[in-house]
Amino acid sequence: MQTIRRMMEHLYWADRRIMEALDENGTKDKDILKLVRHVAVAEQVWLSRLEGKGSSQYALWEEEDDVGTLKTMFEENERRYRNYIDRLEENRLDDIVEYANQSGVPFRTSVRDILSQVLLHGQYHRGQINRALRQDSAEPVQVDFITFARL
Repeated sequence: MQTIRRMMEHLYWADRRIMEALDENGTKDKDILKLVRHVAVAEQVWLSRLEGKGSSQYALWEEEDDVGTLKTMFEENERRYRNYIDRLEENRLDDIVEYANQSGVPFRTSVRDILSQVLLHGQYHRGQINRALRQDSAEPVQVDFITFARL
């Protein structure tokens, strides 16, 4: 659990850093904001599944032009994930979660693997967001784990 907790702390930190970069750069690029929203919604989708709820109410690829709304989404995600992780016991990491993906296809995945997906998915897209910020003549932000670990 210690590693998962640490990695989740990195996720919260990295999400905040991306939002700070958007604020600082005043980014209005719809593709960048759509990708940021995708990360926030994907976090919501996976947490909903971990909590035994459906996820069909979530649209993964909608546009959002309000940075404040995105910031609120990440703040809520952090609050909800902290609550979930605080209650999660190590002996439950290999429990199997049954869920349907956004297309309705059923799957069975361990809690451990779902949390790993959340962590890796966000980091993958934060790299894309940083690249897009650079192409938009904005300053990308350092979100590597080692940067977080050095704090």
